[in-house]
Amino acid sequence: MQEKYDSIGVDYNTTRKADPYLFSRLLSLLNPVPNETYVDIGCGTGNYTSEFAKKGYQFIGIDPSREMLEKAKKQHSSISWKIGAAEKIELASESVDGIIASLTLHHWQDLKKGFSELNRILKPKGNIVLFTATPDQMKGYWLNHYFPKMLSDSMIQMPAYDIIESNLKENGLKIDNTEKYFIQPDLNDLFLYSGKHDPKLYLESKVRQGISSFSSLANADEVEKGLKILKEDIASGKITDIIKKYENTDGDYLFIIVKKRDTIL
Repeated sequence: MQEKYDSIGVDYNTTRKADPYLFSRLLSLLNPVPNETYVDIGCGTGNYTSEFAKKGYQFIGIDPSREMLEKAKKQHSSISWKIGAAEKIELASESVDGIIASLTLHHWQDLKKGFSELNRILKPKGNIVLFTATPDQMKGYWLNHYFPKMLSDSMIQMPAYDIIESNLKENGLKIDNTEKYFIQPDLNDLFLYSGKHDPKLYLESKVRQGISSFSSLANADEVEKGLKILKEDIASGKITDIIKKYENTDGDYLFIIVKKRDTIL
């Protein structure tokens, strides 16, 4: 598993940069307070962790990849960067005031154990902000037209909303609110559906390398074939019709705001 993260991390910062709008939503939904302690679980190279630190908030970044954390340290050496995973967090019980987990749930080995650990380290009045995509949302990605097996495998890996909800409930946590996110045309963080409005992005190998679905789940033959057809459809303009067929109001990703169950009225 660590090898996968390390492989993705090689050129990660080339395409995976903190997006101003996404950061603004994480900031607003987490609502951190100076001098309190927060955790970014699955922080990767620490792009969003570093943005919080620049604003004066105290963060701990946790990730299983040494490759990614080495890059994170170069961005912001004053942040406490720790090797670890959601299922085993080397922090004291009720020691943090809030947690963010952005595009990481699908990498967790045990969702139930992960949420149990988040509940353990979170103070009673703290909150958690999850940023993820659900399989139902992913069915609306036009990428399904070109890479059906890759998207199918990605949906299997991605926990469904009801699975997230039930695992949270089993571990003393509860969903307080949700917020749909639709890909913005000026998105800076080039994750899976970042090319929703700019299909040419997927023709760039560095963009695909920074996306776990392409770099670790995709079948090379399917990708080669899909990219060839995509390139042809972009040239002919057919891509516009394909994109229209997948238009929906379900949101492309989802913010999930979580609190301890005994703090929700």
